[in-house]
Amino acid sequence: MIRLTYISTAARDLRADAIEDILKASRRNNRRDRVTGLLLHDGRRFLQVLEGAAPFVEAAYARILKDPRHRACVKLDERAAEARVFGEWDMACRRLDATGDASTLSETVDRMVAQVPEPNVRALFESFARIDRSAA
Repeated sequence: MIRLTYISTAARDLRADAIEDILKASRRNNRRDRVTGLLLHDGRRFLQVLEGAAPFVEAAYARILKDPRHRACVKLDERAAEARVFGEWDMACRRLDATGDASTLSETVDRMVAQVPEPNVRALFESFARIDRSAA
């Protein structure tokens, strides 16, 4: 099993309902392939971790790289994993919003990633949730 984390930038013309389309397809494919993970997006960027059998995670990432709804994918981490940390989440998702309560958002993300054993992966999600989006 592997765990892969990447960040990407949303296409300029990405509609809000496109996120739902991405999630529907991801959840369908991930259930089929037993890939689990977490996706955070703030309207401009995506941060995602995928975990599962290497061939299926790599196939999912290959589909992501070809998806025109985002660009500039950067793989931040890929490593062997002994156990799943995202349980049965075929794709948990959170939309980060500049108008929401930042402390509540940070606390929610902290709870979501609390069991992630790799401190670097956990720190990526925690810091992504704490970005000041009010000036963006």
